[in-house]
Amino acid sequence: MNIPIHPAPSATPGSAPRDALHYMRPGLLQLSSLPPLSLYVHLPWCLKKCPYCDFNSHEHRQSDLPEQRYIAALMADLEAALPLVWGRTVYSIFLGGGTPSLFSPASIDELLGGIRARLRLEPDCEITLEANPGTFEKERFRAYRAAGITRLSIGVQSFDDAHLHALGRVHDRAQALAAVEEAAQSFDTFNLDIMYALPGQTLPGLEQELRTALAFAPPHISIYHLTIEPNTLFAKHPPPLPEDDEAYAMLDRITEITGEAGLARYEVSAYARDGHPCFHNTNYWQFGDYLGIGAGAHSKLSFAHRVVRQVRLREPRLYMDGALAGRALAQDEDVKRADLPFEYMLNALRLREGFALQDFTERTGLPLTAIAKGLQEAERKGLIERGMGRVRPTERGFDFLSDLQSLFLPD
Repeated sequence: MNIPIHPAPSATPGSAPRDALHYMRPGLLQLSSLPPLSLYVHLPWCLKKCPYCDFNSHEHRQSDLPEQRYIAALMADLEAALPLVWGRTVYSIFLGGGTPSLFSPASIDELLGGIRARLRLEPDCEITLEANPGTFEKERFRAYRAAGITRLSIGVQSFDDAHLHALGRVHDRAQALAAVEEAAQSFDTFNLDIMYALPGQTLPGLEQELRTALAFAPPHISIYHLTIEPNTLFAKHPPPLPEDDEAYAMLDRITEITGEAGLARYEVSAYARDGHPCFHNTNYWQFGDYLGIGAGAHSKLSFAHRVVRQVRLREPRLYMDGALAGRALAQDEDVKRADLPFEYMLNALRLREGFALQDFTERTGLPLTAIAKGLQEAERKGLIERGMGRVRPTERGFDFLSDLQSLFLPD
């Protein structure tokens, strides 16, 4: 649940990154400094495609995973991208999917070793692995910890067997409980992914789900509203979902219960104890840079005079062939100057603390006049508040986030 969402291009013959000088040529933007850099690694296989999922994931039997070839492709992809991030420190790594926990601890150890050999990592670099209870085995999480993973994100989604069945999950309540218990024993910090407004879910049922999750004292919970995405099985066969008013009541109750348990809502869908916000995701929301490697992975990279987005080949076999040949890219283009204000605000307004006005100019290379009109309208509608050089969404702005973000769409 942690892949930046952008329109995905159709698979085309791969291309190699351009010469680094191409990205450093003069342009319209003036970035005074580069933001923090993160690394995203996409491991695209799952045991089963969930009916609500629109991520780049592909069903594959665990015993037949091409782990060694895929890791070799990832290393070739990273090697080709190194000139674009040369000399920069990586502050976080996120292994997402798919189901990365299908990969053995030995393969994860090999992958992280290859990354460390090629990139300069911050000494306390946050390294997250997404894991699903359906791939859980006793001691497996400890082995990931020994391989260098510092943070686990567990795709529980629900502790109710009926809801898990409706969501098409491959695990049951007992497996979810065992996986979370093992994570709590193995990791100092971990995240639980939970979904709400599920088919047939009631407010008392949601409260019970939260009580079960909070009994493990998780340092971080990501709680997502189930939405029907295009090109999913649920889009073709929509299940009956709670009405909007009931979903809003659920969200209010989520914020109350997590707050009582000592977790603060620091982002629209994220709740954390002090010291445990996810740095990797926060870097996305603060319009930081990220290099994405792996099938269908997205990158956003800043240079002195431009911001660039790249997309890797989407289909795993094509990606492996392309990456090993030094041609992993499906898309490579500058972000248009006119699109930068919306792209920045789409991310930054998700944060409870909003953003510093100075950060907007540093991350986009644009003057504040580029967002002045939108800020005025948002303040008039009571969607933001301004003070001490910061812009924060109000409670109303958080509740109507899409309306707030849309005020910054290009004319």
